[in-house]
Amino acid sequence: MLLCATPSFAGPPFQTDDPEPVEFRHFEAYAFELSDGTTAGGTVVEVPSFEMNWGAAPNLQLHIVVPVLFNFSPHSGPVTYGVGDTELGAKYRFIKETKHRPEVGIFPFVELPSGSPLRGLGVGRTWYRLPMWIQKSWGPWTSYGGGGMVVAHAPGYNDYPFAGWLVQRDVNKKLTLGGELFGHGAEGPSATSTRSSTMADIGGMYSFTPGFQLLFAGGHSVAGQAETYTYLALYWTWGQRGGKGDGKDADKDAGLGGHSGGTMISMVNSLVH
Repeated sequence: MLLCATPSFAGPPFQTDDPEPVEFRHFEAYAFELSDGTTAGGTVVEVPSFEMNWGAAPNLQLHIVVPVLFNFSPHSGPVTYGVGDTELGAKYRFIKETKHRPEVGIFPFVELPSGSPLRGLGVGRTWYRLPMWIQKSWGPWTSYGGGGMVVAHAPGYNDYPFAGWLVQRDVNKKLTLGGELFGHGAEGPSATSTRSSTMADIGGMYSFTPGFQLLFAGGHSVAGQAETYTYLALYWTWGQRGGKGDGKDADKDAGLGGHSGGTMISMVNSLVH
């Protein structure tokens, strides 16, 4: 099986995201661990959790995360384990990058209440994240960031702003390293982060092959509530060869047999069930 070219590295493993969608007719899959913890709100560890992205159209990416998590929280008593709230999203880039202009996009999420709020595994109702991101690259350097709002409207959970900025560099053909500052408002008395916090994180990506990478990051707060973040993932990408986002038919299949939208749906269903 022929693997497609390595996409630009952005978003996971960091908390700051980017405006660049998955290439048209390409796929991304992550199997990951993520932890977030504070003294007051306890710690949530998502493992094993799964993410999949699909380049559904030029400049448009569809996204799903199915989290399985441990909740070590003083709010819910004993440690609980199970499926959390399912995340659906759509990333749309409406300004492409040029030599002098950054690229800009939005990446709204809908969080479906699939996790039990009584066990501390979910909010208990549908909630939303509404960010906008901007990115610019110079040779081996890339910088991106932005922010938005979380809209929860749920008992024990606040609406709050968040923002982040990141700088990263390709060290060589296999290794990319970066660092970010990421901050958020108080998430609410039932959340892990009960007060506002600003974190400094470092991380990167190591490519075993062009379509298979290891992603890693970790950090701690530098202002506000004491908070710790970690992320570790295995990442796969595949799809058809062709110009980035140009929608051209591939001369050669670069992935697992030229998946169609129907295959994407079946793969998502298998993750959900």
